Amino acid sequence: MQDAFIAGGWGMYPTLLAGLALIATCLRYARRPESRYVPLMLSLGIFTLLAGALGFATGILSMLRYYTSTPFEHGTNLLYAGFYESLHNVALALLLSTLGALLASVGAWRLSHRTTVASAA
Repeated sequence: MQDAFIAGGWGMYPTLLAGLALIATCLRYARRPESRYVPLMLSLGIFTLLAGALGFATGILSMLRYYTSTPFEHGTNLLYAGFYESLHNVALALLLSTLGALLASVGAWRLSHRTTVASAA
């Protein structure tokens, strides 16, 4: 896992920070569902995905800069390595966003269950 994080480059840091903030907010929402957490969860989820996309884009741009100065016989290997490293950002963003969505779903289920029980009484 550490190798994948290092291979992803600098874009992994904002993705990780945004994702951890997302998970913390979603965990709090899952424990005590209140509507005030929803805008924060949405914005952190978008931020996490965009940070992963930005890390991917900058990795591809960096790879293409070096690709133009690489001899043709080594160019294909460079392309594969560049895409491989850049996709780590996207994978981390998707992993953290999925975990956040799962936690938010637990909170939404608890909120709907609580509302259903309250209306039945």
